[in-house]
Amino acid sequence: MRPDRDEITARYPFTLDRFQLEAFDALDAGRHVVVAAPTGSGKTVVAEYGIETARRDGRRAFYTAPLKALSNQKYRDLSERYGPGGVGLLTGDNAIDGDAPIVVMTTEVLRNMIYARSDALADLGLVVLDEVHFLQDTYRGPVWEEVIIHLPADVRLVCLSATVSNVTELAAWIQTVRGPTSPITELRRPVRLDDLYLVEDRTNDRVVLLPTFLQGRPNPDAVRLDASAVRYGRGARGRDAREARGSGRRKLVTPGRIDTVELLDRRAMLPAIFFIFSRNQCDAAARSCLDAGLRLTDAGERARIHELVERRLDGLAADDLEVLGYPHFIAQLEAGIAAHHAGMVPAFKEAVEACFVEGLIKVVFATETLAVGINMPARSVVIEKLTKFTGDHHEALSAGEYTQLTGRAGRRGIDEQGHAVVLWSPFVPFEQVATLASSRTFHLRSAFRPTYNMAANLVRSYTRDEAHHLLNLSFAQYQADRDVVRIEARLERLHSSVLEARAEAESPYGDIWEHRRAVEAARQRRRGRDDPVELAIARLRPGDVVRAAKGRYRGPVAVVAAAHRKGGLRLTTISTRGETLLLTADDFDDAPRPVGTITLPTVFAPNRNDYRRDVSRRLVKAKLSAGRARTGASHDVDGRQPVELDPDLRQRMRAASQAERGEREIAELAHRVDRHNQSLGKEFEHVVDLLVGRGYVDIGATQVDRFNGVDGAPRGWSLTASGGVLARVFHESDLLVTECLHAGLLDGVEPADLAALVSTFVYEHRSPDPPPPPWFPSADIRRRWVRIAAMSEDLVADERTVGLAEHRSPDPGFVAVAYAWVAGEGFAEVVAEEELTGGDFVRNTKQLIDLTRQIALVAPDPATREAAKLAAERAFRGVVADAAAATATAEP
Repeated sequence: MRPDRDEITARYPFTLDRFQLEAFDALDAGRHVVVAAPTGSGKTVVAEYGIETARRDGRRAFYTAPLKALSNQKYRDLSERYGPGGVGLLTGDNAIDGDAPIVVMTTEVLRNMIYARSDALADLGLVVLDEVHFLQDTYRGPVWEEVIIHLPADVRLVCLSATVSNVTELAAWIQTVRGPTSPITELRRPVRLDDLYLVEDRTNDRVVLLPTFLQGRPNPDAVRLDASAVRYGRGARGRDAREARGSGRRKLVTPGRIDTVELLDRRAMLPAIFFIFSRNQCDAAARSCLDAGLRLTDAGERARIHELVERRLDGLAADDLEVLGYPHFIAQLEAGIAAHHAGMVPAFKEAVEACFVEGLIKVVFATETLAVGINMPARSVVIEKLTKFTGDHHEALSAGEYTQLTGRAGRRGIDEQGHAVVLWSPFVPFEQVATLASSRTFHLRSAFRPTYNMAANLVRSYTRDEAHHLLNLSFAQYQADRDVVRIEARLERLHSSVLEARAEAESPYGDIWEHRRAVEAARQRRRGRDDPVELAIARLRPGDVVRAAKGRYRGPVAVVAAAHRKGGLRLTTISTRGETLLLTADDFDDAPRPVGTITLPTVFAPNRNDYRRDVSRRLVKAKLSAGRARTGASHDVDGRQPVELDPDLRQRMRAASQAERGEREIAELAHRVDRHNQSLGKEFEHVVDLLVGRGYVDIGATQVDRFNGVDGAPRGWSLTASGGVLARVFHESDLLVTECLHAGLLDGVEPADLAALVSTFVYEHRSPDPPPPPWFPSADIRRRWVRIAAMSEDLVADERTVGLAEHRSPDPGFVAVAYAWVAGEGFAEVVAEEELTGGDFVRNTKQLIDLTRQIALVAPDPATREAAKLAAERAFRGVVADAAAATATAEP
């Protein structure tokens, strides 16, 4: 049912754009849509229209997002619209009204539902895949493709993406695997973007703000200014400056953060997001602005900031706030200044977001994580450097990353234009800045690869051929070889049509396939010699009457015409019912002999009803001799097979013929697929080989094929008990965790000890500095850690042997923190004793809780399941529980 567009349009304070209405039309036509549009352009409007179509059809809608923070935000947005009970939330932290007609969830939750064959999918009508360009993420990207491939066929998709240059390719892939799909692209930003270049010229003691482009070309003034620089970094002094003046060259430096904020303030370009690709530098920048005396708020704004912050931080203990640096945090916010990065606890980040959305915070120093999804537009965006440190090296920003960052510039309905300011750097020439700013190319590449958990679920649910078929449907395979994906999609449709045709061909009167074989045998006998049937047909003349059996009709027919066709002679005859029957030699087992004659009407018009009625009347009155033509091979007393008594024989024979044609085409297409180089299939086989060697997959087993409805069908493989556990462990270290479970390394320990051991799978030391020596609560836990590390090394050796990417090694750097927290130590004590930010603590602890909850469900030992359950419960408290509890109570 089509939603009322006027009703939907009235919800928004702006006129709907062309791309939104185009997407509405596609959804009304029953198509999937892939919408690629700039940040803030209103992609969510399309999602909300799709949700309305599902609701009005009486079906459920799921809204998926890549991050829990985005899921929480969308839950609040939809709850405000649809009210209590209308929207649910399912993340690793929250389960709120999971049976609601609209449910917001992370993409992983939906993937797990699909593999678990959840009943929640039964009445699902639509899925929104927000930030679908995440499918290029190395670790999490495959989840999006698994969802797209495995969702029930009648579920429609609304895919929302940042601006990507190959959206048509993505839509073509989805159309190949799921059906009609419309790519909807919007390149125009809702607010015009002004690209600017900011330079500090120490030679003339001034800060210069230049447009990056003039009349669509790189600004020649900026080109000349940059070319005149003696390329020193910030802080050059003395001889370097004198050399610059003496040579006529300019001493240019990167503008300072305080100077930049003050310039933006003078030019009414605040609020701004100031991107700095370092957590520590974000904190340092906010601190330096406060220390320099910057005050960007008035009394009324400061009062509202206090109100919002107190409401958000009300659940945190005073000791926790103290260790988190609350006094300094609130002082910065009061001045209209804030930092925002993953090292902050969620409560602090959410307080910053709430204040910034209301325009109370004037400048936020943020890492690039702020550019992903969260609704925090600004008037200006500042990019300090066009390079970032990845953990082991520096790399330049891509055009897609630049577009993502600058997408925050310009608030729809507030600003006439947004500003993207790039600061001068001695390491990046202006031409490179202009090239990056002018490029909007963001080519989406699939990161799909078979994981151990994915392989286990494929083995559990499908035959080997079906598993390869599903892998061949991936976007990665489509990009590598589109023909394979098209063939696989054709194969899937053929398999369905063949099953339907075979079911339609089954006759309650007898074996249709035996009958077809008999008919074919008769044909073969007649080939290669003079066929008496063909000869007898050739002797027949118009007006001759013969007996025939075709379809439901048995009886005399009058010959009205004969014609030569490629397959032989064809008779056009009319029955006593006035029906036209086309007969060939295949319709007779014996040579047809005339049993009478009639005079045909003078005007030959066999296509006219009155002609056929006239012939049938004459046929009924004709005096006919005995004789008949027989059809079939093995006959009953009437000379016919039992199956020939089926009144629907003609349709069943047609269906059987269709099934056999489909099966021949399936064999041909399968051979074509085999000829292609299937790198994904080969990698999958390596994964399966490794799992076979480790006892997770049993080759040659017979198992119930639940999906084709054949009991005991030979499937070539099945999961062992260990494989069943692996299929339920969704984690980056899925196989290593399962190995440790079956080795008993997590058995027989207290909850805090178990948490300490499990933390080695979730923590990863990311600092360039070497980690401190790990601490263990006991000698036993240390020994268990040594065995975990050894098992990991053994697994790496196997992965190298079969040519697979190596899993991430476990890390004991969080053992002490996990143990202390689950043992009951306070947040202030835990964080104070460790070199760990509050945000890192919360993030790692939440990941620890997620994995221990899984272990509580899948561990073979009941005592281990109970210990894991207690560990998760004891870890979910204080600042960790606050991060989840705020979801349902936060002000929209």
